[in-house]
Amino acid sequence: MYKRFYGFTRAPFDLTPDPERVFMSWTHKEGLAVLEYGVVAKKGFLVLIGDVGTGKTTLLQALIHSLEGDVHCCLLNNPTLSRDEFFAYLAHEYGLTWDGNKALFLIEFATFLKNCAKSDERVLLIVDEAHVIPVDLLEEIRLLSNQDPTGGEVFSIFLVGQPELDAHLKDDRLLPLQQRIGLRFRLERFTRDITIQYIIYRLRTAGAKHLNIFTEDALSLIHDASRGTPRLINIICDHALLTGFADDQPVIDADIVRECLQELQLEGAADVAARSAARFKSVRGGYLLWGGIALLVLGGLVLLEVLPATRGFSPLGYFLPENLLDILHNLYQRCGG
Repeated sequence: MYKRFYGFTRAPFDLTPDPERVFMSWTHKEGLAVLEYGVVAKKGFLVLIGDVGTGKTTLLQALIHSLEGDVHCCLLNNPTLSRDEFFAYLAHEYGLTWDGNKALFLIEFATFLKNCAKSDERVLLIVDEAHVIPVDLLEEIRLLSNQDPTGGEVFSIFLVGQPELDAHLKDDRLLPLQQRIGLRFRLERFTRDITIQYIIYRLRTAGAKHLNIFTEDALSLIHDASRGTPRLINIICDHALLTGFADDQPVIDADIVRECLQELQLEGAADVAARSAARFKSVRGGYLLWGGIALLVLGGLVLLEVLPATRGFSPLGYFLPENLLDILHNLYQRCGG
């Protein structure tokens, strides 16, 4: 809706992950490197942790986009499945057969892994949202890895989820799985500088001709409200641009962002907006106070200069040129002094 108004060729803050447009902060670069290393180094189990909206799914899409043709990849986005549903999904993704018989499936899966080993191919299973996966299904996945005849050099399993995944994996029943985890990594949220770089990157890749659409105060407020979470940054920026378009404002300032935060009602964001507004009023009040004091002092100095009785004590003669002093004296005389 606002693309033409701001000169975009595409929506800059779309929430759908786009492997062609991935902003690689230092934490995402490191995370992607860990994922790629987990594939090529044949580490077996890998765990990637990240808070909600920090870009885990986007990172997985970037990984899958970069995989070579010798990697058979299965991405499971919704792991809240029964055992039979899980095996049916696996069979579909790897081109195997599932007729409800687990034993026959395991035999075919073991043969599949052996053939991949012979042809120097890899098999990768990625479980996104792994923090909600039932413990029993995690154990099934661990047992499935036992079918790898090479001991983990063909079949790799990546568990990706929110911080609750760590607590989930500490279940006593999953001790054998814990001991097989070869790599762990945690995605961090953006710092303020990274948040600004991210927003500018999104504007640039959307075709923006001008990158100063958001003021410095607006950018700081967006970072504080989102706490450096990419998904929340996208939501806030998108809403702010829509509001700016509706109000015919080519520049998004902190007032527009505060209005958006109140409307979005994001957790904690309204408090950030309120604190920001209070700080703004406090700073403005401070400026007015000091401005008033400065005017009073200046007025007093001018009076010292123009009144004949106090002119000898006036310090303005040391700072102002003679012509300006003459102007002050003439104005005083014209006013009846």
